[in-house]
Amino acid sequence: MRPDRTALTATARDAVLAIASGLLLFASFPPRPLWFLAPIGIALLTAVLTGYGRGGRKLRAGFGYGYLAGLGFLVPLLPWIGVYVGPLPWLALAAAESVFVGLFGLGAVLVARLRAPIWVLAVALAAVWSLTEWLRSSVPFGGFPWGRLAFGQPEGWLLPLAALGGAPLLSFGVALTGTGLAAVALTAVRRRPWRTLAGPVLVACGASVVAVATLPYVHADADGDRTVTVAAIQGSVPRLGLDFNSQRRAVLDNHVRRTFELADDVAAGRAAQPDLVVWPENASDIDPFRNADAAEEITAASQAVGAPILVGAVLVNSDGTTTNSVIVWDGTTGPGERHDKRIIQPFGEYLPYRDFFRLFSSYADQAGNFVPGDGNGVVRAAGIPVGVATCYEVAFDRALTESVRGGAELIAVPTNNATFGDTEMTYQQLAMSRVRAVEHRRDVVVAATSGVSAIIDADGAVTQQSPLFEPAALVSEVSLRTGTTPATRLGPTPEYLLCLGAAVALGLAAVRSRRHGSESAVPLPSDAGDRSAL
Repeated sequence: MRPDRTALTATARDAVLAIASGLLLFASFPPRPLWFLAPIGIALLTAVLTGYGRGGRKLRAGFGYGYLAGLGFLVPLLPWIGVYVGPLPWLALAAAESVFVGLFGLGAVLVARLRAPIWVLAVALAAVWSLTEWLRSSVPFGGFPWGRLAFGQPEGWLLPLAALGGAPLLSFGVALTGTGLAAVALTAVRRRPWRTLAGPVLVACGASVVAVATLPYVHADADGDRTVTVAAIQGSVPRLGLDFNSQRRAVLDNHVRRTFELADDVAAGRAAQPDLVVWPENASDIDPFRNADAAEEITAASQAVGAPILVGAVLVNSDGTTTNSVIVWDGTTGPGERHDKRIIQPFGEYLPYRDFFRLFSSYADQAGNFVPGDGNGVVRAAGIPVGVATCYEVAFDRALTESVRGGAELIAVPTNNATFGDTEMTYQQLAMSRVRAVEHRRDVVVAATSGVSAIIDADGAVTQQSPLFEPAALVSEVSLRTGTTPATRLGPTPEYLLCLGAAVALGLAAVRSRRHGSESAVPLPSDAGDRSAL
């Protein structure tokens, strides 16, 4: 039987458009200031998945188009994964994570079968996106939240939603704007009566209205409860790549040297006296509890600058495992409280199924043997309760929620990006810190080994930023706050409610599909008004 050329042409067109929707999502992420492309990408994908409002998609087609959109999004977003280990880990991760976008496609096709007003379907589809983001952030191996829609919005007008419901509500707002735009466009194209546009328009604008209404709250309390002066030290590294750790002593020396230079600037009146200094993750990969020289250097740096230092260090445990830790180191009293990284990176800091994965990459044995810590991430230095999210942890909602609930009045994000070279990774991660600032109404100090280090106000604005690959010291007065946002108080509840809504919509759609005994959506009659599939 000869294939239908028209059907093949339509399939090829839809495949290209699905990939294009993913590329729009990618283009919306930093360092590009094109955040507004994300809703457009979701709108385009929604149109493809719902057959441009005609229905009739099969579930496997929905998964396929969603998967292609995922590849268009994640393949260009994640090349930093393979910058020093080759393309296989990068492409494998992008392919695996695209499955979740494929699941969104499947869910969208299923939900589009409901006989409901088009604006209701738009809300349900956005909730399905939230469900798949939650899944992607949870499984496997603890999940991989990189690429959540929220993390592309630090410049966007929907950012205030983070203060209400955290990153999950911000992602939902972006997705809802996109599905709402699709509903408006498809309703208009089908020449429905003008009154039927009211629901889709309200949905498309709803998240923006809520965000604008929240804006005064985000900018309230600009001065905080009190202010302190902090410094972020970026010592830089001798060379980039996985082998930068072979230069452990040089990395430590760089951060000590730059701290001494800051001390000279303070003494000469060129810089303010800091109350607290933040060093990045891996600033001392020499365990200062086992190496007297490293301890002496850190102590001398703290004494010179006249402030305790949050030192990112790798500590060796008695059983041979290691912890990625941040230690409060005071030049007068010595080491104090510490945060052991609780959310560690699979395939980097540890390798699940090591014997299996070493069959695919010679770099498998370079993965660490780290173990996670516990606690709430709060350390106290110079009387300041600081919530610490070390590098990878900043991508996970629970890390800083627990810290701020535990009394953190300031957030520190020590990070090491030297293993990812001159890529967009550092800007993507910086965007996460900006979202967290708004989410918890806290100033944020980002200290990176090779950049980008930054000082971020509680409204998400970057007040200081270092260049890449240059030693730097950022000194700034920051505000401490004790109040909490609705997002902090609610924690994961908004995300759970969104996922529950998606589950209900999917369940109702599955029941309806079974009753009709057909895998395909049934086209609705022309007089169905606005009660039509998207």
